[in-house]
Amino acid sequence: MLLVGDDWAEDHHDIEVQDETGRVLKRARLAEGMAGIARFHDLLGRFVADDAEASEVLVCIEVDRGPWVRALVAAGYRVFGVDPKQAARHREILGSSGAKSDKGDAHALADMIRTRRHQLREVAGDSGIAEAVKVVTRAHQTLIWERTRHMLRLRVALREYFPAALAAYKSLDLTSDAVLRLLVKAPTPEAAAKLTISQITACLKGRRGIPDKAAAIQDVLRAEHLGQAPLVTTAYAATVKSLVAIITVLNSEIKTLQGEVEAHFGRHPDAEIILSQPGLGVILGARVLAEFGDAPGRYASAKARKNYAGTSPITRQSGKTKTVQARFVHNDRLIDALHNQASCAILHDPHVRAYYDQLKARDISHNAALRQVGNRLVGILHGCLKTGSIYDQATAWSHHDHDLAA
Repeated sequence: MLLVGDDWAEDHHDIEVQDETGRVLKRARLAEGMAGIARFHDLLGRFVADDAEASEVLVCIEVDRGPWVRALVAAGYRVFGVDPKQAARHREILGSSGAKSDKGDAHALADMIRTRRHQLREVAGDSGIAEAVKVVTRAHQTLIWERTRHMLRLRVALREYFPAALAAYKSLDLTSDAVLRLLVKAPTPEAAAKLTISQITACLKGRRGIPDKAAAIQDVLRAEHLGQAPLVTTAYAATVKSLVAIITVLNSEIKTLQGEVEAHFGRHPDAEIILSQPGLGVILGARVLAEFGDAPGRYASAKARKNYAGTSPITRQSGKTKTVQARFVHNDRLIDALHNQASCAILHDPHVRAYYDQLKARDISHNAALRQVGNRLVGILHGCLKTGSIYDQATAWSHHDHDLAA
């Protein structure tokens, strides 16, 4: 068996090859790309027998995706993607001087896979459909986060020079097409005060109660408000126009990517099972699938899936002190999706709501209760995926009904 530590950078890889006793067989720096991966295969070929299996080569690297990792997995090597923090802690075990180098990192990774591989997670072989869902869902969510950031910048700018806009459009989302059209048409308090009812109505097209809303907006815009000097107002108006243009493009691209998410997710064989879960629609379901992956056998049990999700608690015990805490190291995208699922599920599923109310009756905070609800829903999802079953309330919550009866 060969143990390989791979310290990667954008354009090269520092590798160290060890045998099972920890003896260093080879150190090298390889270029990223086809030439580098070909040399990687050639180097390993010098130390293995002709009839050896590719699975006898174990590679430890601080990333679990990308063309290089995919090439290693495709070649049949067993690849372990480790968290950089794990690697840093192991490097501290090997030496306390604080010295660091690419060659030293490769050595630490090789030693890590040699001594602790039973504690490391092997890179999962997700299907092509799941990988595609992951790409589009992450891009879609990233654009939504970017839109939120630009919306907050827009809000700050308006607060500085045009507070009347925030008061007038408070019933509307600042990222909505209606508000964006109004800000394009009248980016300054002076221009906004001159807007007619017909102009405001045109911008509110597609909404309910337009006449009343248009009149209310006009009244607020024509009232007296604090402001800035004309020259400063002009400068702020220029920045607001830029932010509005960016948000408009983001709105368009988010809709486009939403269609891609729906199309890719609909092709996955587990889509029906995931959509049957309480609180999951197409977008949230796609995010859950993308972050969990679909590699068979990746999660040995429901507890393993909960631990990966970050919904299960951790226990800290020292002497007579014992505390149970939430996990704060987790996949942010996955925990966000599960939190939203729990929030939706308590509104639409009576069994989930009963469980939530039971937690609240024990003086558990709202967020902590949602975390426990999400933890339970992850377990239910695991069972459904394992057995290929659609969510069934009676089966999923039979133990809960028994507890309530008792």
